[in-house]
Amino acid sequence: MAELGCYSPSFKKPCDVLRMRRNRARSEGPERRTSSPVVSVPGVRPFSPGPLLNAPGRSRGGVKRRNPFANIENTYNSPKKRALSHTDGEKAAAAPVLDGKLEERPNAGASLREELLNTDRRRQHEITMVPLSEDGCVFEEERSTPVLKSPESVCLAAPAEVCVEFPADWSLKTRVLFTSPQSFSWAEHVKAQEEAQGLSAHCRAQFTGAPAHIPDPRGCVELRCGFQQCLQYWQHPSMPWLSLFPRIGAERKFSGKCVPWAQDSALQQSLMSDWSVSLTSLYSLLKARLCPYFYLCSYQFTVLFRAAGLSGSKGITALLSPTTRGLREAMRADGIEFSLPLLEERRKSKDLGETDSAVLSEHSENEEDDDDEDDDDGGFSWLKEMGVQDKIKKPDSISIKLRKEHREVCLDHRPESVVLVEGSNTFTLLNFLINCKSLVAGAGSQAGLPPTLLAPTAFRGATLHTLKARAVNVKTLVRTGYQDVCSLEVTGPIMPHTLHALTQLLRPAQRGEFSAGLYTHEPTAVLNVPISQSSEPETQPECVVQDLGRCGLQQSSVQQLAAPSILGKCALRQLHMRDYSYSWKT
Repeated sequence: MAELGCYSPSFKKPCDVLRMRRNRARSEGPERRTSSPVVSVPGVRPFSPGPLLNAPGRSRGGVKRRNPFANIENTYNSPKKRALSHTDGEKAAAAPVLDGKLEERPNAGASLREELLNTDRRRQHEITMVPLSEDGCVFEEERSTPVLKSPESVCLAAPAEVCVEFPADWSLKTRVLFTSPQSFSWAEHVKAQEEAQGLSAHCRAQFTGAPAHIPDPRGCVELRCGFQQCLQYWQHPSMPWLSLFPRIGAERKFSGKCVPWAQDSALQQSLMSDWSVSLTSLYSLLKARLCPYFYLCSYQFTVLFRAAGLSGSKGITALLSPTTRGLREAMRADGIEFSLPLLEERRKSKDLGETDSAVLSEHSENEEDDDDEDDDDGGFSWLKEMGVQDKIKKPDSISIKLRKEHREVCLDHRPESVVLVEGSNTFTLLNFLINCKSLVAGAGSQAGLPPTLLAPTAFRGATLHTLKARAVNVKTLVRTGYQDVCSLEVTGPIMPHTLHALTQLLRPAQRGEFSAGLYTHEPTAVLNVPISQSSEPETQPECVVQDLGRCGLQQSSVQQLAAPSILGKCALRQLHMRDYSYSWKT
């Protein structure tokens, strides 16, 4: 190495350098190392990783050496340290940091220490928002005390008002997941007597209600019986080996199952005859106001029949979605008068001169299409003037008709295709559905199977079913560690009255603190569209509750369902109660 020109006699290997520094540290001793004054700042670690400089019990011997890769950016001025000491007045009071030491000037370290202590005291009362789970639950964490918090208050610093009720949601839910800091153990291991009382109360439409304050939910018999009563619903047809809800897009669920009626026309006719009797019975109960509403779920669309007075209506109403041009033409051919609420609302918006860009662009495109259609009808006269009318192939009548119907065809299978039928036309719709051949699939896994009828009350041919409920306690990771979260999962065709009745029970049982993640059957979300309001005075909710007093629902649920729908074509996705006040998201 000495012969090489790049060799330096003072070069030392890294191991020699480390050995020299280790020997120097041993020769200096702990007294020599601690003789120089060091200004320590509370909450700030030294450059070397390890305990705080002023931590109690920290041994003076064997102090770790200074990290040679440490600098100002990754020690004192790191984002976490800077977040603790960043205030409006700290820039003037904080002393500059040079090479890991405070600049020596009188009272610089003391002033910085005092500012940092004051900042730490102020931040002891701050709140950190931490998302909890996919259903939108958020925890409010004040140091080490997490509390369930509504996501609605993340955007709003303080709730504007106390909301004691949430809007009615006419969409069908496939699953509801309740979470709460309080345990749901009262909902599991139901006794046979409690289940029997719940079934009896549901069949007789008797509602006792849970107490306003429940100290021990596990020992409250009324609560447990009421919970079983809320889980009951009526369905036709009933195939124990088949899940008949949902029906739209459920071909894969039916594939491979035993369907003996698929190739037996006589059996299909028997099933449809029995189904027609059940549908007629439901409509008769609806007309007599002994049934508040019911659903007809086919493999293509869903129909919601509602009694007079619900959702702000004056008579019986029916909403059908999604629809196609062929179905609407067939309804017109049978003399059914209906309207398209979402399209009418868009036209009204255009008439009022609203400047919504999307609506205006869509209408402008439609106007251009209309102009083109006019040209297609009688815009070929100029060909004769040029003498080339025989050389140009004109579009036939079928092509012109399809072009004119393009605007209507674009609505197929979209939320805007929802159809509203009111008054006596609902009876015509009932006959149309009974005689409609396309109501039942002619091929595929659902071939020959009648639509599913769902209702909150009993009717001819109906079978009593129970929603599945399961209580689980889980641990969720939050910033301070793992937090115990109690959950209650309810699965099945969850109708509007069921959701309201469950929240009424959870209100006292969970002490006004719970959240709910709502899983909507998407084709039914548009059933929340408001119906057209007439010039007649609106029916008072008290009158509606009195008229529907024997419909099988408790008065609070009827009062909620009687209010006009305000959700539009959206559905509730999250529901939260905190301090006995509701908040929700769509």
